[in-house]
Amino acid sequence: MSKVTKKLVRELVQGKPYEYYPLGKHIVAAPGICGGRPTFKYTRIEVQVIFDLLAAGEPIEELIENLQGRVSRKAITETLRLATVLLKREAEAAAA
Repeated sequence: MSKVTKKLVRELVQGKPYEYYPLGKHIVAAPGICGGRPTFKYTRIEVQVIFDLLAAGEPIEELIENLQGRVSRKAITETLRLATVLLKREAEAAAA
């Protein structure tokens, strides 16, 4: 299995430089933001926080409301899809 390396994307956001590695459409790893851990694009909201809240039983609609719409349903769905892909890869690698 080949490893795909994403290119660093550079944008101006509200007049300030924003650099990130896209992990999906809504999820990025931005050097210097949250230690480079995955966040939702244009936020400092870490993906792990959403996983923790979902694991604690918080409904998706409540998450969206509490985050004042800064994280969309599509972004949360993408997070779950990406996690599933990574888990499948890890399982395949462990079985090999």
